[in-house]
Amino acid sequence: MKKILAVLLAVTLLALTFVACSNGGTTEDTTAAAEGEKATLTMATNAEFPPYEYHEGDAIVGIDAEIAQAIADKLGMELKIEDVAFDSIIPGVQAKKYDMGMAGMTVTDERLESVNFSTSYAKGVQVVIVKEDSDIKTVDDVSGKKIGVQTSTTGDIYATDDFGEENVTKYENGAVAVQALVSGKVDCVIIDNEPAKSYVAANEGLKILDTSYIEEDYAICFNKENTELMDKVNAALEELIADGTVQKIVDKYINAE
Repeated sequence: MKKILAVLLAVTLLALTFVACSNGGTTEDTTAAAEGEKATLTMATNAEFPPYEYHEGDAIVGIDAEIAQAIADKLGMELKIEDVAFDSIIPGVQAKKYDMGMAGMTVTDERLESVNFSTSYAKGVQVVIVKEDSDIKTVDDVSGKKIGVQTSTTGDIYATDDFGEENVTKYENGAVAVQALVSGKVDCVIIDNEPAKSYVAANEGLKILDTSYIEEDYAICFNKENTELMDKVNAALEELIADGTVQKIVDKYINAE
């Protein structure tokens, strides 16, 4: 009789263990769900791109950070921002390390091979920064010159295609590229217009050419398999565009012309 009871007890314990596992997650996950903890939306960015994302003390702020927060609020999620190298954002999203990438990122055919993109939420313009006494007067004069870019950005991609890889020097971020211009290591820097304004304001003797180089659309990137999240984020983003929230955020950081 004792043997039978022991066997029945063992079977019961096994069944309870199976039920706990099949319900998914650990005891901690179950407790968190019971307490109504918000799901986390992890955004990868490169906080070296003012006014879209940059550091203000310990916080990451800017246009992208505020739009992402508005999206998370609308979805009832907790936003977590990870500051990483720009060229590791797409690989991280592909590997599902991050839910999405948002870093003043332009939609290109090459990137579309690796990730999906949301609706565009802002327009970007690539410009050329030079020294005030430079003999580079127009974009056409850039040919044959030493060009500084931030690695893996569209400035890097377009400059390499248009002017040749041998003429392009890649830097970790825009600030380092601009310092290379100041010190004479390169003749110009190709970068997005808004951060270009910040860099020129912070470095005496530089200017932006009057003629823009390329115009582009900014959007949020997602893992190609994560269409459910992309659709939810996209729906929230489109509502925020329609009700004027996105434009208000952009105008907060960029003076409307």
